[in-house]
Amino acid sequence: MAKTDEQISELMRRERIGAYVGIDPTAPSLHVGHLLPLMALFWMYINGYRGFTILGGATAKVGDPTGRLQSRDAMAKSTLAMNITKSHYQLKRIWANVDSQAQRFGYEKDWAWQRGLFNNSMWYNNLAFIEVVQRLFKGLRLGPMLSRETVKRKMAEGDGMSLDEFVYPLMQAWDWWHMFSSPRPIHMQIGGSDQYGNIISGIESIKYIRDHEPDPNKKMPDDLLHTPVGFTVPLLTDSSGAKFGKSAGNAVWLDRFMTSTFDLYGYFMRRPDADVESLLKLFTFLPIKKINEIMEQHNQDPSKRPAQHALAYEVVALVHGLPDAEDARARHQSLFSRDEDKPEKELHFVPDKRTPWQANLAAQFRADIQLPESVLANKSIARILFAAGLAPSAAEANRLTKTNGAYIGGAPGQPSATNKGMSYGDLTYTPVRNWFPEDTKNFLIDGKILILRRGKHFIRVVEMVSDAQWKASGQSYPGEPYRGQFRQLRTALKEAAGGRELDFRVTELQAIMAQTEDIDFMSRLDKNVEEGATPKLSFPERRRRGTPTNRKHHMTAVERALVQTPEKLAVAERFFDAQRKRAGGPQDFAGKEGSEDSTTPAGESEGRR
Repeated sequence: MAKTDEQISELMRRERIGAYVGIDPTAPSLHVGHLLPLMALFWMYINGYRGFTILGGATAKVGDPTGRLQSRDAMAKSTLAMNITKSHYQLKRIWANVDSQAQRFGYEKDWAWQRGLFNNSMWYNNLAFIEVVQRLFKGLRLGPMLSRETVKRKMAEGDGMSLDEFVYPLMQAWDWWHMFSSPRPIHMQIGGSDQYGNIISGIESIKYIRDHEPDPNKKMPDDLLHTPVGFTVPLLTDSSGAKFGKSAGNAVWLDRFMTSTFDLYGYFMRRPDADVESLLKLFTFLPIKKINEIMEQHNQDPSKRPAQHALAYEVVALVHGLPDAEDARARHQSLFSRDEDKPEKELHFVPDKRTPWQANLAAQFRADIQLPESVLANKSIARILFAAGLAPSAAEANRLTKTNGAYIGGAPGQPSATNKGMSYGDLTYTPVRNWFPEDTKNFLIDGKILILRRGKHFIRVVEMVSDAQWKASGQSYPGEPYRGQFRQLRTALKEAAGGRELDFRVTELQAIMAQTEDIDFMSRLDKNVEEGATPKLSFPERRRRGTPTNRKHHMTAVERALVQTPEKLAVAERFFDAQRKRAGGPQDFAGKEGSEDSTTPAGESEGRR
C-alpha cells in the first residue's frame, strides 16, 4: 500500500472517498487479469464508496512500458477506436452486473452509491502542453526516474526507452491529478502489483502540484483528507508463475466472441484445489461464511469440485450475467457430469436478480462486423443501420433516424456534410439523420471503420471491406440483394430440378422452408456438442412410409401443398434428401405437424396403430 493501513483506514472512516482503476484499451477486450483490481473497486462501491473506471484513450497511444523489453507498435486510429468502443461497452455491462450481484447478495443500493466510466481523452484533448510542463515537469528530477526498474531493465536488456515511454507514468499521474483536483476528489488508485511504481510516481506528482499551487484560493492543505493513496492487488499468474495478460499472449478474454462463456467457465473449473479458496475470495461476492461452507463441502469429496463450480458460476455471472452463468453451467453438466448430485445447485441461497435486459441482449450479438464497400459508400444511412442489424427493417431504421434513436461515431454538433469524425482516442457520437449517402464517408475512421449505436446498449463497429472480399467471405447481411430466403430456396429447388425452374407458389415455399428448418434444427442439436463428448441426441431411424391406401392420412405440410403437382413434389423430395445428407444422415423428418407417422416406433407396422 502507498500509505500505511492505519492511514488509509482513517481516511476511509472520515470520508466516502472515490477510487479508480485505469485500463488502457490496447486490445479489443478486457481479460481475467483485469478483474482483480476491478473486484477491489467493486467491493468499495457496494460498501458506499465512489468507484470509477478510466479508459486510457490518450495513454493507449503511448502504451505502458512496465514489464516490457520491446516497444509497442503504433496503433492505427481505427484499431484504437474499435478497442475503445468495445472496452467501453464491456465495462458498462460489467458495472450493470455488479449492481445486479450486489442486490442478489443483499446489498441495498443507497444514496452513496456512485460510479462512473471516463475516457482520459476527455481532458487530454483540451490540455495545453505548457501547463503540464510548468505544473508537473518542473518538480521532477531525472535521477529518481532513471533509477526505476522498468527504465533500467528496458535500457539494459531491451530496445531502449523512448521519451514517450519515459513520461508515461507522468501521463498516468496527470490523470490522477485531474480527478483528485475535481470538486469531488478521487483519492485512491487501485492497480496490479506491477503498477506499484506508477502509483508511487502519481502520489509524488500530486503532492508536488498540490504544494506548488500558484493560486492561493485553490491551494490545498497538507493533511490526510488532501493526500492521495493507493494500493495494489496480486497479479493473476498461470501454473508456471507467468503473468496472464495481453503482452504474455495467454489472456483469457472477457469478450464472449474471443473466449466463450463455456470456455471461461471451464478455465475456472480447472483451477487447482490449493488455489480455489483464495480465488473465491478474490473473484466473487460470496460471503466468507458461504465460502467456508463450500470449502467444507469440497473437502468432503473434492472429485465433485463444488468449489470450482461455485467459482466458475460466480465469475461468469459477474462478466456476462446470470442467464449466461446458468447456461454455461448446464452445458458443462451435460458434457461432464455423471448423474451425481449437482454441487452447484446450493448456489441459489439468495434470490436471482437479473441485469437490465438491454445489456444482456446487446451482449448476444457480435459488436465488430464487416459490410461491403457498396453498402457503406452508396446506401442510405437507414439501409446501413438495417444491414448492420441495428433495426429489424429498413422502415424501422428510417424511423430511428427521425426520432434520435440511432447515433454514429463522429464530432458532436457538426453537420454530416462537414463532420470531421471522432477525435483520435475519443468516443463521441452524433445523432443519425437522413443525409445524402455520400456523407457517410465523413464518419469513417481511417477510411474503413464506422461506429454505430442504437439506444444506449446496442453498438456495431463496422469494418468496410471491398465487394470482392465480401463475396469471397460467404457472409450475408439483412437486406442483401439476391440473398433473401425465398430467393435462395428457389435457387436450391432449381438445382434439385436439374436446372429447370418450376413456378412454386409462396404457400408452397413456406411449407418447404418450414420442413427445412426442422432438418437444420435437429442437425444443430446433434452437432452442438463439444468434441470428445457423447452426444445426448441422435436422429431417429428412417421410417417406412404408409401404403398408398392410408398415406393420405399422414401427409406432411409439403405433401399437402404439392399433392396436385407431382413434379414439384418430386423436386421437393430430392431437395430434402440433399438437406438430410448435409445434416449428417439419411433421416426422414416427415410428419412435422404431429402426424401419427412421426411417432411410429421403429419396427412397428401401420396396422398396430
